[in-house]
Amino acid sequence: MASTSRIRPGVGDHPARTRLVAAVAAAATVGAALGLRSVATGDVAKYGGDALYTVLVLALVVLVAPRVTPLKAAAVALAVSWGVEFLQLSGVPAELSRHSTAARLVLGSTFNAPDLFWYAVGAAAGWSVLSLRATRRPGSTADRS
Repeated sequence: MASTSRIRPGVGDHPARTRLVAAVAAAATVGAALGLRSVATGDVAKYGGDALYTVLVLALVVLVAPRVTPLKAAAVALAVSWGVEFLQLSGVPAELSRHSTAARLVLGSTFNAPDLFWYAVGAAAGWSVLSLRATRRPGSTADRS
């Protein structure tokens, strides 16, 4: 008998399968970002990269916590992205970036207020994809109506 309670996204999926999908999504996001940088320049590359940065963080959140809801995953990804951006006001990321390519890629170096908007775009896009996946999964509440 089907439960009448609402099923959280991730529940009903095997966590290992969810983690595999999240790992593939993370790799695809890195590939998309590298591809974007190879074909685009200027604002398209920069702000598209910002949105993809948050999508990557969202995929990593799901990888670590496969039963997280889409809204929580998007909120955590947005909070991390914004936190990193605001950390740039301290100058610490700029100093680390001078010594490490990895630090430059992960932390950036200079605060840029428009980045905050594009991180939100990435979080919204990731939330949309996760929400669609959750409603189309067998056993979800969308299949019971």
